[in-house]
Parts: sequence; C-alpha cells; structure tokens
Amino acid sequence: MSGAQGALARPSGWRLGALLWLLGLPGVVAVVWALLPPLQANAALLPLPLWAVLLLSGLQTAVLLALAVAIGVWLAPRVGLQAPVLSAWLGGGPVGPALRAVVAPGVIGGVAGAAWLWALAQVAPQALQPSDPASAVPLVVKLLYGGITEELLVRWGVMTLLLWLGWRVVQRGKGLPGKALVAVAVLLSALLFAVGHLPAAQAMAGVLTPPVVLFVLVGNTAFGLLAGALFARRGLEAAIVAHVLAHLLSHPLL
Repeated sequence: MSGAQGALARPSGWRLGALLWLLGLPGVVAVVWALLPPLQANAALLPLPLWAVLLLSGLQTAVLLALAVAIGVWLAPRVGLQAPVLSAWLGGGPVGPALRAVVAPGVIGGVAGAAWLWALAQVAPQALQPSDPASAVPLVVKLLYGGITEELLVRWGVMTLLLWLGWRVVQRGKGLPGKALVAVAVLLSALLFAVGHLPAAQAMAGVLTPPVVLFVLVGNTAFGLLAGALFARRGLEAAIVAHVLAHLLSHPLL
C-alpha cells in the first residue's frame, strides 16, 4: 500500500473527487478532438449531426470518469489505496514528502514502460502499424487520456472496486487487504485494461485476428501490471507519472 498513507490528512471526499475529475477532463477533450477528423470524413454516414456525436461521446466518457472517481473516493480509503500527493495538498499537509515518495518509482516505471512500448513496436503485427503516420494517435491524446484519464478509470476506479469486492468477500471487510488480494486486483484490472484496447485495435486492423488479439492483450496487460503495482504500493500519482512518462519517452522512438 502507499507508504505515506497513515500520516496524511484526508481531504473531504467531494474536494478530492472534484479535483480528480477535473484532472481527467482534458483527456476526455483530447479524445473527442482526435475523433473529429475521421468523423468529418464520414459525416454523411453518421446517424446524428457531427456536433451531437462529438457531444454525446464526450459526455459519455465524462460520466464514466465521474463514476470511476466517485468509486475511488468512496472505496480507496477502506482498502488502503490513495492519491497521497493530492490528498496532502488538499488536506493542508506537507506535499514534499508525499511527492518524493511517488516521483522516483514513477520515473523508474515510466522508463521501464517506455522500453516495453519500444520493444512492442518492433514486433507489432503489420495490421497495427499505421500506413500513414498522420493517422497515428496524437501525443497529446496519449499523455492526457492514456496517462491520466485511463489511470483514473482503470486504476482509481476499477482496480479499487475489484480490491474492495475481494476484501469484503474474503476478509469480511476486516483489516487491510492481504497481498494476495492486492495482486489479484492488480492482475484483473490489468486484464480489463488490455481488453479495453481491443476496440481501438479492431478499428485500426479491421479484423481482430489471433496475432492482433494476443499482441494487444499481452502488451497492455504487462503495462497494466506495472501501473497497478505502482498504484498499490506508492499511490495513484506514481502510476500517472509512469504512464505519462512512458508515452512521452517512447513517442520519438515509435
């Protein structure tokens, strides 16, 4: 669990939730912005006006983000998970110690993640390699949505919920979750994180062939294990730092 958790003053849930939701919103906007060119190219096929499709897409993701944030704010303290830097800042505690505790693991995780992304790019199926570099996912989307919004959705929301459910069933809600339960929550959330990338892979490849599915599941599960372990041991911000840095460092190499 996060190292500084016992010493941090806990902010009110709504303040932490509001801050986390606002931190995730730029990623939502970035994704909607990235959808604009392909939707414009196929505007005649859309069931609704372009502006309505973009608005509904953004609203849907923003609502899912709010739900994930609320789940984390409600359940994370019960299972020993937290966002130590933001909690220290909102609670009026010292931010420096909390920040130092997450930066080094986050940077190490980011470098490892970047190396993994580069290695994956060398063996990626041809169907997942964009024929036109201009069609690749923009860096701003990777940083804002992948690095921040995805961590709020998958780690803060889904992983926290999975750990809480296991804790309630196996330990009857007593004490803090054991290491085995934490490991299972990390693994399951990593698998869901990987499965969540299959629709994008299908959109790029056209058909989800076994090599494409295997590549997406293995590649994203491995990174999800890294991010989940950082979240469990060092806090949400460590996972975010690692995810953002992995995309930032690997982008020029891909």
